[in-house]
Amino acid sequence: MSKLARGIRNNNPLNIERTSDQWLGMSVDQSGDSRFVVFDHEIYGIRAAAKILKSYASRGVNTVEKIISTWAPSHENHTESYISTVSRRTGIPANQVVTESDYPAILAAMIYVENGFNPYSEELIREGVRLA
Repeated sequence: MSKLARGIRNNNPLNIERTSDQWLGMSVDQSGDSRFVVFDHEIYGIRAAAKILKSYASRGVNTVEKIISTWAPSHENHTESYISTVSRRTGIPANQVVTESDYPAILAAMIYVENGFNPYSEELIREGVRLA
């Protein structure tokens, strides 16, 4: 059996990088990953991602293309493919302005891209967004 994807193991399905930010639900023990935050439960990882999307929106980063280009810059990722996949999986055109009501679908698609699958229910993702 193969190892679970890093984001799933870390309860950080969007692979949020460690910074000085102290996230709600962040595990006391961060020794399990030197690059990405480890959360106590996936709901906190999803909540943190939704908080980041809200922060992006306040700066005008409010389309799938702008969100993904900021989240997963091309110097580290296949950004165009990431944008295309999120747009296709959500049905939201890449350049359409999104609202908070679109976040659950966007995050579900991003979780799929980040991990190769999305094991979380729509309800769990919606709750993570609501907590943000």
